[in-house]
Amino acid sequence: MTQEFAGKISRRGFTLAAASAPIFMTGAQAAPAAAPPTRRPAATPDAVTAEMPGPVRAFALPQVTLNDGPFRDALRWDMAFMKRLSPDRLLHTFRLNADLPSNAQPLSGWEAPDCELRGHFTGHYLSASALLYSATGDSEIKERADYIVGALGQCQKKLAAGGYLSAFPLTFFDRLDKRENVWAPFYTLHKIMAGLLDMYRLTGNRAALDVLIGMATWTDAWTAARTPEHMQDILTTEYGGMNEVLYNLAAATDDRRWVGVGDRFNKAVFFDPLSTRKDQLKGLHMNTHVPQVIGAVQRYNLTGENKYREIANFFWETVSSARTYTTGGSSNREHWLTEPYRLGAEWSMGVDHQECCCAYNMMKLTRHLFGWAPDEKYIAYYERNLFNHRLGAIEPQTGNTIYFLSMAPGAWKSPSTDDASFWCCNGTGVEEFAKLADTIYYHDGSGVYVNLYIASTLDWPERAIRLEQHTKFPDEAKTTLVVRAAPGGKWPIHLRIPGWTHGAQVSVNGRPLEAVADPGSYLQIAREWRRGDRIELDMPMRLHSEGFTDVANVQALLYGPIVLAGQFPKGGLPETVQHEQGPALDKFPIDVPKLATGGKPLESIVKPVPGARLTYTTVGQTADIVLKPLNQSWDRFAVYWRTV
Repeated sequence: MTQEFAGKISRRGFTLAAASAPIFMTGAQAAPAAAPPTRRPAATPDAVTAEMPGPVRAFALPQVTLNDGPFRDALRWDMAFMKRLSPDRLLHTFRLNADLPSNAQPLSGWEAPDCELRGHFTGHYLSASALLYSATGDSEIKERADYIVGALGQCQKKLAAGGYLSAFPLTFFDRLDKRENVWAPFYTLHKIMAGLLDMYRLTGNRAALDVLIGMATWTDAWTAARTPEHMQDILTTEYGGMNEVLYNLAAATDDRRWVGVGDRFNKAVFFDPLSTRKDQLKGLHMNTHVPQVIGAVQRYNLTGENKYREIANFFWETVSSARTYTTGGSSNREHWLTEPYRLGAEWSMGVDHQECCCAYNMMKLTRHLFGWAPDEKYIAYYERNLFNHRLGAIEPQTGNTIYFLSMAPGAWKSPSTDDASFWCCNGTGVEEFAKLADTIYYHDGSGVYVNLYIASTLDWPERAIRLEQHTKFPDEAKTTLVVRAAPGGKWPIHLRIPGWTHGAQVSVNGRPLEAVADPGSYLQIAREWRRGDRIELDMPMRLHSEGFTDVANVQALLYGPIVLAGQFPKGGLPETVQHEQGPALDKFPIDVPKLATGGKPLESIVKPVPGARLTYTTVGQTADIVLKPLNQSWDRFAVYWRTV
């Protein structure tokens, strides 16, 4: 969306009209023609977002390059997995639904021809392809995605159903309308629509926008034919981020029509308590609702209506403070099972903790809130998820991803397979690992915010600024920023001083600064930077433990922001169990001992293992246990310990 459009809606205080009453332009004429770019486009890295009205913005993915390290490895594994998938197999059920020929081998799992969610992963594939192209400029991944877009357009034309497109028949929506059991048809449409919009915004594929506008037109007609009361009932069935993608379409086309359609997907029974700062999340399915809040963010970005900003802010506050494990994730069995601040009780109610989709979407939400208000607390939360949950959710070399990150003692990670899984979390996974560079740096128009310590290079040609970050964090608790190009004149670098460090030291060109900002804030260093200038940040980390507010004798161990996990052998688990969505602990239990602390903090009973980075062993126990970062744990592990 243009800044001008955001201003017109917000400053002039328009009252939203009916969905059929557009402003400026309508339909396929609303978007400017976009030729395929000859280089990576400088589009928004979060894929199709409204312009943020806040003081800072993320850099576009083409402006940030990952350098050697674990994040670049994960990007490569993700790309390799994406290229192993066959576009024709992803299109198979779409073609069958449109009565078009297909001789492709059907996929299995959640993309099987008899699965009611079939087609969802194809949408994720388009989003991930657009992000990968934006991040790397890889032409092959774009060609694959362009081919899929073209084939989807053919299916849409063959269906001739007012713009409808899916891999399942319209009868699914008849069942939804009658309130019969059906597996989330609007959820799947959202993934396809989001993928098409990403392809348009990040790769310049105009055909993707045409197909998307057809789908949005069908959605407008279908929802307009239902009463508001009936639509609210329909919204009790999971529908992904339909409000978000329609608001994003309004931003991309300057067409207000889609704001009105998006409003039909705002669930009052969920939004109203949040708008008055009430946590009524108990019993709700987490990933049904986080995308709705991201939609609220975009509604505020488009119109400036403060209710939606309050919804997003309070939701993030209550989830991050009262419902979040030490890794940054939330939920058990995909739900919030308890009242707030009863996380210890929820932890014991099952083993399927922390659905990966939830972490992915909470991180998306966090990025938006940081754009509104650049507070270090948002990046601290993001960092916990990124380094512990997300970086540890992709299987080394294969690029396969997991569904849950269980916090149960003796759990293991269960990666997907190449063609027989396609869980929702595999879809958000291929997107996540395509855009790992999207939050390292932000800007306020003049200066750079350095948020995360990841080896990378920032190019900001509009300001003639180029920065390199050299770091092996968290193996080493330090980072170095080197100015490779500067525009002349005085401008600031805002350096994050994490809340987990104590005694941070900063030097510029080898000269220590006398004053350093308090932990949990940003240090602004404003000067006339020159090529070759260096900033060195040392941020000592320490061992510490975190527990539950409602269960005193259960604790986890961390080194700085890095969660440490006890290691146990994985031998004896059959291959089938290793690829289930969650660990079958009841079938294959192991003895995870309680840790005897002698009344001292948990960190007092471990010591470093010589010569092994971030590796510790317990002392004074019946059998000593090795602990290492959770993101490196691919055997069985324990994060939370019962202590005596």
